[in-house]
Amino acid sequence: MIKTIEWKNDKVKMIDQLKLPLKEEFFECSDYKCVIDAIKSMKIRGAPAIGVAAAMGIVLGAVNYSGNDVDELLRKIDIICKEMGNTRPTAVNLFWAIERMRKVAFSNTWGKVEDLKKALKDEAIKMADEDIEANKKMGKFGATLIKDGDNILTHCNAGSLATVEYGTGLAPIFWSFKEGKKIHVYVDETRPKLQGARLTIWEMKKENIPATLITDSMAGYFMKKGTINKIFVGSDRIAVNGDVANKIGTYTLAVLAKEHNIPFYVVAPTSTIDFSISSGDKIIIEERDKSEVTHIGGVQIAPDDISVANPAFDVTPNKLVTAIVTEKGILRSPFGEKIKNLRL
Repeated sequence: MIKTIEWKNDKVKMIDQLKLPLKEEFFECSDYKCVIDAIKSMKIRGAPAIGVAAAMGIVLGAVNYSGNDVDELLRKIDIICKEMGNTRPTAVNLFWAIERMRKVAFSNTWGKVEDLKKALKDEAIKMADEDIEANKKMGKFGATLIKDGDNILTHCNAGSLATVEYGTGLAPIFWSFKEGKKIHVYVDETRPKLQGARLTIWEMKKENIPATLITDSMAGYFMKKGTINKIFVGSDRIAVNGDVANKIGTYTLAVLAKEHNIPFYVVAPTSTIDFSISSGDKIIIEERDKSEVTHIGGVQIAPDDISVANPAFDVTPNKLVTAIVTEKGILRSPFGEKIKNLRL
């Protein structure tokens, strides 16, 4: 199984997801600006992976500091944290990771510069390890929702490539397949960035899991035919009431699933829950460059000088979500108190 990101020889090693599926190529970042560029350009993507990347980017900023003044290093870290926070606005794991690193930094003001650098590096590596462990737990819990012979639809990419390793929305699929269940995965292409066509179907092929690629507009067709038994997706931010922000098009699938009585499952770690917001109405939706819509693979498919909308995410109301799978267990509606209890 692919390892998307890791700390190696005081550098951050990541797979370049813009090169997939045609080329499996890794790159290294030796400074935090490189990590910022990777997040913005979507060389690395997926809420948990972005969070760990930001944490490791902060470590790079600290490691590259050559002075001996702890206060000066802390000021530098504060600036880096702010720059990291400006990369992508929707994925809450990014801000969760930044805040966690900030707390580590400002609780180590009494030591030496080298002590602070080590504390930050240890924390980032710990976060990466925790991510893998949480994903495996979600896979095990989510696999109980999958039966032998199920046909599962998924949207965007919520596999290893969206995390450090193993995935969120795809984790139950990986676990079920490992258990020997005969399953088949239908993969939405996921316009405009084609994460399904480029990444998810690549992961399915790599793990030898039977899968079929479809366009986004075919989902309703297959649901009406009775082909799809279940839907599994990941999430970039979950509100306290269970509203879910995920890749654009997720809401459409949830509405279709409700119409056809198909279970709609969201798989996400507790770090994806934003305990500061009461509902999805408060989630900031990232608007990306219009070229993602007017071009595919660098080829222009639309006329020049046209109006383009490109929201990267949408919000699925909690009433359309059958269950939320976390590393602490499976939550079913009503979500409010159950989600609040996860913070304890």
